[in-house]
Amino acid sequence: MIVNKLEIPRIDESLYQFQLENGLNVYLYPKPEMEKTFAMFVTKYGSIDQKFIPLDEQEWTSVPDGIAHFLEHKMFEKEDGDVFQQFSERGASANAFTSFTQTAYLFSSTSEEKGNVETLLNFVQDPYFTEETVEREKGIIEQEIRMYDDEADWRLFFGLIGALYKEHPVRIDIAGTVDSIHSITHHDLYKCYETFYHPSNMQLFVIGNFDLEEMKQLVESNQNSKSFIEPGEIKRDFGKEDNEVFKKEEVIEMPVTTAKCMVGVKEKIDQLNPEQLLKNELVRDLVLDLYFSKSGTYYEKLYQEGLMIDSLRLELIMEDSFGFTAIGASTTKPEQFAKEVKQMLLSLKNETINEKAFQRAKKKKYGELIREFNDLEETASNFVSYFQQGVDYRDAFSVLENVTIEDINEALNEWISEERISTCMVVPEKE
Repeated sequence: MIVNKLEIPRIDESLYQFQLENGLNVYLYPKPEMEKTFAMFVTKYGSIDQKFIPLDEQEWTSVPDGIAHFLEHKMFEKEDGDVFQQFSERGASANAFTSFTQTAYLFSSTSEEKGNVETLLNFVQDPYFTEETVEREKGIIEQEIRMYDDEADWRLFFGLIGALYKEHPVRIDIAGTVDSIHSITHHDLYKCYETFYHPSNMQLFVIGNFDLEEMKQLVESNQNSKSFIEPGEIKRDFGKEDNEVFKKEEVIEMPVTTAKCMVGVKEKIDQLNPEQLLKNELVRDLVLDLYFSKSGTYYEKLYQEGLMIDSLRLELIMEDSFGFTAIGASTTKPEQFAKEVKQMLLSLKNETINEKAFQRAKKKKYGELIREFNDLEETASNFVSYFQQGVDYRDAFSVLENVTIEDINEALNEWISEERISTCMVVPEKE
């Protein structure tokens, strides 16, 4: 087994990466100056993975919406009790989350880091689902779904995605629907688990105050004591999606007193490949900072015209099969907000970028990157997320340094166009 020492530019630190025989990719990042240790055990399996060919099978299969999130819930329940208690007894705080593209199990602790890492590996690699426990969980998740259905910001976000995308499963709520989760069986859970929770589709990232050699030996010994089927390629189908948006506008009526509006720009498919993804994300981030952050020229204009309450909500998501940028706010004039932000986005290519403002935005972003490496959770999440997309997160520094105003002008011509913009509004219910 080859252990790769990965130097991190600009901050004079190193992390260590190796791949075990079962395919598991492991990152160990000792930071002895930190008090705590943080670990993530992550599978490249999220809410969008609804149609796939299971390992050791030949035919495509489709599973109910929300099953990845359902599976995450069930992993903590075991025949002999609850895993949270095991972490708690060692003074660790454990959690998990499901996103569009991944499911992550994690903990942070200030002691017994080796025992906690072993617990993390063992419980995620030991599924326990029965018909009875699955039925019991449905009521809990149904309550969670209904809670989010009452959240205006959540409905706004997924309303926009539903307008942007026609076929891609990103348009479906991560938790699924009440109907879809009630159709899930324990057999469905095992099929998804056996396909997507294979070590070759997973990453372990441990960062913080621990001994490198001891942690390496623990992980290696733990994995060597278990048996897995041979790794294989997981085939996934996200449907055929056009570059154009599905709908120009979506309006959702809810019992709210103040309306909300969000304007989104859908990414072209050819902008999401690993070679361009990191640069494209940084360029879009710089544009948002220059024009829509609190110091941005468009932010001030929206505020002065009374089109926003409080502040703007900015979202930037770039994955290998979908991506979009969104700008939203609470507003008393949702139609006017939508029209104004859309016009601002379309006019960006005609703006002349001030050199001083551009360099200031780059320095600000550079400082954010440096600070992220002092945040254990942020560092782990970034490395794993980019790794899953075939990108080395360490390249962020050099890519950012080389971004020019010409790069931004070129990107704006490719990035924003009328046919890739949608709006969503959450408005008070009509009497």
